[in-house]
Amino acid sequence: MSLPANIANRLRLPVMGSPMFIVSNPELVIAQCKAGIIGSFPALNARPADQLRVWLERITTELAEWDAANPDKPAAPFAVNQIVHKSNDRLEHDMELCVEFEVPILITSLGAQTAIYDAAHSYGGIVFHDVINQRFSHKAIDKGADGLIPVAAGAGGHAGTQSPFALMQELREWFDGPIALSGCIAHGRSILAAQAMGADLAYMGSTFIATKEANADGGYKDMIVESSAQDIVYTNYFSGVHGNYLAPSVAAAGYDPTALPESDPSKMDFGTDSDLGKKADDGPKAWKDIWSAGQGVGAVKQVQPAAERIAQLADEYRAAKQALLADG
Repeated sequence: MSLPANIANRLRLPVMGSPMFIVSNPELVIAQCKAGIIGSFPALNARPADQLRVWLERITTELAEWDAANPDKPAAPFAVNQIVHKSNDRLEHDMELCVEFEVPILITSLGAQTAIYDAAHSYGGIVFHDVINQRFSHKAIDKGADGLIPVAAGAGGHAGTQSPFALMQELREWFDGPIALSGCIAHGRSILAAQAMGADLAYMGSTFIATKEANADGGYKDMIVESSAQDIVYTNYFSGVHGNYLAPSVAAAGYDPTALPESDPSKMDFGTDSDLGKKADDGPKAWKDIWSAGQGVGAVKQVQPAAERIAQLADEYRAAKQALLADG
């Protein structure tokens, strides 16, 4: 595929763990990278702002120590997600730290900026950009992004509505760069299917909420295990941008998941002094009180350490490959 060799050669499974608000933390990222997949976190998860330096120092130090002790099994690279939104008043500060620490991979969301891509390229980093359709894909590549993350229907968090088959088919007609496909991927078979559609990586989030390392409430983890695709509701009410959420958490917060009103996208706020997803009426907050997940949660059967989950995914992936070869 089109993934740079210095990344592909360090992966034991073609997977990027997606950056999840509140949930993704250094413990999860380090565990994912040591187990052979790309771990990531949103820069805004490190609050206050000076905490980002602490996180980057810890991640880079522990992964370097792992590499020194395991030269035959080096850690996968990690990624930092930057929210390129007008309300994110930390963007410049956080990018300066990413450049200082030479973060190998950046993921940009909610806006494509040439300055971000140039900053990453200054030290040899690469940038993937979240997209939900072809228009945003062209815009990101034209501005200098190296790769794309098509967020297909059913993905956790802020998701699009297009089928992954349609997204990948149209993308590969004009783009031959790196692609990490997102949308309901929670099983080894789905990882292989993403590659069959032309993706370099499967982009997986919800399955890692139900891990020991994830910074998620115990009730959230249990709800992931207990839920299936029919428990996911798609709405823009809680953050201003359409996303997928666990209906039981919506109901627990006092809302009817079948009758949610439309929200004003201009209310989305990633400001330094605000909680993630904070609503103007100080009601329940997206990510903190209203829990996000994708439609693939039915494949998650238990809460377990991230390394154990990744090993299970690898076994499923190998079994899926063997089954296809046997059928052929």
